[in-house]
Amino acid sequence: MRRFAVIGLGRFGRKLAIALSMSGAEVIAIDRDRDVVDQIRDQVTHAVRLDSRDLDALQMQGVNRVDAAIVGMGEGGDSFEAAIMTVVHLKAMGVKQIVARAPSLTAGEVFSAVGATDVVYPEVETAQRWAFKLIAPHVHEKIDFAPGYSLARVTAPLSFDGKTVMDLQLRQKYNVNLVTIRRGEAGRKGGEDIINVPMPNTEIHVGDVLMIAGSEKDLARLPQE
Repeated sequence: MRRFAVIGLGRFGRKLAIALSMSGAEVIAIDRDRDVVDQIRDQVTHAVRLDSRDLDALQMQGVNRVDAAIVGMGEGGDSFEAAIMTVVHLKAMGVKQIVARAPSLTAGEVFSAVGATDVVYPEVETAQRWAFKLIAPHVHEKIDFAPGYSLARVTAPLSFDGKTVMDLQLRQKYNVNLVTIRRGEAGRKGGEDIINVPMPNTEIHVGDVLMIAGSEKDLARLPQE
């Protein structure tokens, strides 16, 4: 069983701690606020009130033995300073994976400099997801596999109906790659539901679900109608 420490139980930390626990992981939830700790106590393996700037206190709770620690303090008061010190302590204890929640890119650079192995930008990432969703409503969902690049699920528009992969020239026109096709009702006609390797002569039908890889900028340029 994987073991995690979630330090700082604000909105992000609390949701993450509960999600990890529900996935079957052992979770140590830590915060300085007794009320916050009491609220989550029954939803995680162990909830404790302590100041994470205290190295000895962290070690006493076994934080040095976790697989990963997530530092999710807020921005107010001395929270940022406390988060930096916490990352420093975690690195000194030998925690292999240290994830820090950062309110800005500058804060993220600071966390990386003092020892964080991963940085999460909840506010920035949420804004980017919504911007893309508004700009490209035809892209229903996507999996990010590199900064700015995704594998996206796109429903074939009417303008694609009856055209072959060669006719569409997705790579030449939009700089994207068609990976897989899942047939919509209009295009089945007794054929395969999934086309794992679309060929140049494979026809696309309106309603087909296309898995397409490319940059977010290029995915947004795909036709919507």
